[in-house]
Parts: sequence; C-alpha cells; structure tokens
Amino acid sequence: MEQSGRAAAARALRRLAKGRPNDAVKLAYLTEEQLEEIDRMDLTALVEFKRHGNGAVEVKLVDRAAILERLLELEREESGGVETLLRALSEESGGE
Repeated sequence: MEQSGRAAAARALRRLAKGRPNDAVKLAYLTEEQLEEIDRMDLTALVEFKRHGNGAVEVKLVDRAAILERLLELEREESGGVETLLRALSEESGGE
C-alpha cells in the first residue's frame, strides 16, 4: 500500500476506533418527529441498526479490538510500533 493510502487508512481506522456509541443509542429512542436529528448524529461506530415489530431494537457497533489490531499492523509495517499508535490516538483525542 502506498504511503498516502496507508496514512488515510490509518486515519479512518483511528476515527472508527474512537467512535462513541452515544448517538447510535439515541437513535433507538428517536420519535418520528425527531427524525431530522439523524443528519446531525455521529453514527461512525454504528454497523447495524434494526427496529423489530415488537419494539425491540438491535444495535451493532464496530469491533474496536479488530480495528486496533489492524492499526497495530499498519504501524508495525511503518516501523513505528505501538508507541506511534498510542501517541497518534492520544493526540487526536486531545491527550485523553
């Protein structure tokens, strides 16, 4: 994978790894009058959403462990290792 493509993939994976499930859970409670709020929600972590006829809601989120494994592989390929990955995740989250 070329350098810019690898960097773009790493950025996308880091964004997925840090995606918060809050809005995905809020989605389950929206009423029909609130549907326009979907456009303002961060659904990055959402993989699948099902609303069943009996009122049950099923929410599937990204597999963070698999994403972090792939990020680690990319970082190893670039020879930066774990320290580079952790530094990048920390910098993007404002040092949290």
